[in-house]
Amino acid sequence: MTVADHDARLSLNTRRAISTFGLSVLGLLTANLLPFMVIALEQSVGLGVTEAGAVMTGCLLATAVACVATTRLAEGSRRVLVARLGLAISAVAFAVAAFNPGDVATILAVIVGGAGAGGALSSSGAALAALRNPNRMSAANGLVNRGVVTIVLAVVPLIGITSGSVFGLVAGASLALLFAATWLPRAPIQTGGSVIAAAAVLVAKPADARANRTVTIAGIALLIMYALWAISEDSVWALAGVMGADQSGLSDAGLGLVLSASSAGGLVAAIALIFIGDKLGRAVPLAILLIAGGALKLIAALTTDPTVYTTVLIAWNTAYMAVFLLFIATAAALDANGRFSGPAIGVYLFGSSFSPVIGGWLAETFGYPGFGWVIALISWILVVPMVIVARISTRVERREIADGQAPVSTEEVSR
Repeated sequence: MTVADHDARLSLNTRRAISTFGLSVLGLLTANLLPFMVIALEQSVGLGVTEAGAVMTGCLLATAVACVATTRLAEGSRRVLVARLGLAISAVAFAVAAFNPGDVATILAVIVGGAGAGGALSSSGAALAALRNPNRMSAANGLVNRGVVTIVLAVVPLIGITSGSVFGLVAGASLALLFAATWLPRAPIQTGGSVIAAAAVLVAKPADARANRTVTIAGIALLIMYALWAISEDSVWALAGVMGADQSGLSDAGLGLVLSASSAGGLVAAIALIFIGDKLGRAVPLAILLIAGGALKLIAALTTDPTVYTTVLIAWNTAYMAVFLLFIATAAALDANGRFSGPAIGVYLFGSSFSPVIGGWLAETFGYPGFGWVIALISWILVVPMVIVARISTRVERREIADGQAPVSTEEVSR
């Protein structure tokens, strides 16, 4: 009998791919369309740049809060319900924002729409854990996300950046995916009747209880580290333009080329991880990439040479995307029900939302070199604990294969 025969996680098919990857794209669409949404709010509602930015920060925080808050529901039998409610809220709210009925109504609609996207995001994150080979599935999810966003970012300016085109796009995507939500995968949970299953939990071996506690601690630690890592990484992205112009003398055209090439580096990382799969595991790649990422961030903050800055930023964004995907893969591997992969992106968005403020303060207080050292140290400090968590996730996968089943949670038993 093959390993796949024992694996409780599901194989990828067209419907599972459309629902899982599609909802993930939708959940992050507001973050990816952030520059266009700021412009739309400026032009349609008449907000200033700072005010429009504050509205979008509220939208992203609403996504993060909703994602984390709905995690428990998205883990089990209510996954599809959470997804449908989130998509319905997103569709209605962003449709209201697209029609721009008034300043207050539009602003509230954008924030409520962000909350709806959070429900879709937690459902897709939890569903990702139900698929076989977390490394490859996380990479495929990232590749689809980057590919769709690249097309959207190219098409929207051709149509015209307005509240109708930008918010209407999100509303339309939410409505379309509403019908695909029912295809979200759920890992098979061993059940033998509620009484038998409950008894199995009550008589669980002490070793199993310790293993469950270890997984829970590892998962919580991973989520905390993901938020810290997000702050350090997105601080670089937030200051990339200013830092490049101030220190390396990059022109606007040169900066645009650098940022575009950096984004392409992320695609390369996703494609590489798809082909590599779980051949290299997660612990060793994470250690290497976190160390390299920290060094690249430091060099970017120290260099005054435009060529070096360009090269380093592209290399950094490639490493960034790989680590981003490996965080998700580790979270998914820890629990097939999506207990940690469900809230992972929401936690990431928490850190990401505050990164411009924290990064700006560090740069103003300590200068770009001091800023570089702080964010590099964050990556390096995370190496050892992330390696430990990654190794635990590998043990969980191997135990599932050996048992031929996904772990049974007390929440599932009670249903």
